[in-house]
Amino acid sequence: MIARLSGSVAEIGADFAVIDCAGVGYMAQCSARTLASLPPVGAQATLLVETLMREDAIRLIGFTDRAERDWYRLLVTVQGVGPRIALSILSVLDADELLAAIAAGDKASVGRADGVGPKLAQRIVSELKDKAGAMFLGRMAQAPRGDGLKPVAADALTGAANDAVSALVNLGYRQAEAFGAVASAAQALGAKATVDALIRAGLKELAR
Repeated sequence: MIARLSGSVAEIGADFAVIDCAGVGYMAQCSARTLASLPPVGAQATLLVETLMREDAIRLIGFTDRAERDWYRLLVTVQGVGPRIALSILSVLDADELLAAIAAGDKASVGRADGVGPKLAQRIVSELKDKAGAMFLGRMAQAPRGDGLKPVAADALTGAANDAVSALVNLGYRQAEAFGAVASAAQALGAKATVDALIRAGLKELAR
């Protein structure tokens, strides 16, 4: 199984890249985001690779970012999401955006990807929401603080924070935006923050 390619960029296509490794060119399908992050033809590059073994072919899926690769692995566990759909989603949402969208239940953002209809977007959000929510809150809890305060606990984004998210959504913000803003506000204000305080702080985050 091929897990990584390091060599010179031989070609960049619409949905693939060819990496020349010691004179052998390996073609890997990639998201638009990964292709955009690659250096120009002739330059050195490294791709993390998922190898798909089929009876009639071996396909390589390439990533320059470990977080994107991890999300690819998670996406393809959902029924109806194959490599093409997963790469389409990762082409329009980076790892952090996808994490926030799924954690917030924002199926509209996921549905922006080519080939993802409303039903599939709902399935992706529903099946991955718990995992994404835990990842999102864990990341917020572990984020470094510059003011010497302890980060808010991962289970603090309940009650008042959920009400604040709902209020921001009612004001016209997307769920993913509201979720991220309130998560940042909760981290800054602490677990005892009121709904009003979280809304005000969330609005400030969204105005940045």
